[in-house]
Amino acid sequence: MEKYSCENHIDHALDMFVAEQKEFPIMDRVDEEEKLSTKCSYCEQPAEYIVSSK
Repeated sequence: MEKYSCENHIDHALDMFVAEQKEFPIMDRVDEEEKLSTKCSYCEQPAEYIVSSK
């Protein structure tokens, strides 16, 4: 499972991941090349972070 998040929604993305997966996620920055085409899962802003399983 992967969630993309902007700066404003990172707390929500982490909370939702833990609630759904029942485990602590890994949080990484989105590569510069991917930022232009990857949107936040919760709004239309460019994604800054990717929240995923181990």
